Amino acid sequence: MRVALKRIYDRPESDDGYRVLVDRLWPRGVSKDEAKLDEWMKSVAPSDALRSWFGHDRSRWNAFRKRYLSELKTHREELRPLAERAKREPVTLLYAAKDPDHNNAVVLRQYMRMLG
Repeated sequence: MRVALKRIYDRPESDDGYRVLVDRLWPRGVSKDEAKLDEWMKSVAPSDALRSWFGHDRSRWNAFRKRYLSELKTHREELRPLAERAKREPVTLLYAAKDPDHNNAVVLRQYMRMLG
């Protein structure tokens, strides 16, 4: 399964493959043209309540990860086609967070690998 992670603010590259924004909110300062998205899956992003609670506080990372994985179970069928696509071609999950190691795309990729 080929799933890369990338900040939406980074320049699109030809090897990104299928580009999917996985945040609930549109990122500030990025036009839809610049984003070069193939899909925006805001429904699989963390709930507003979970996103607000986490607030990118690293001390809450493990709890966030566990809660978000639980939320993702309700989106299993919605995510299955994306996981199948990642078996055939590169998929890049795009996120706006500054921390590349502690964000929802990290957890989402882990969940997709469990589906695959």
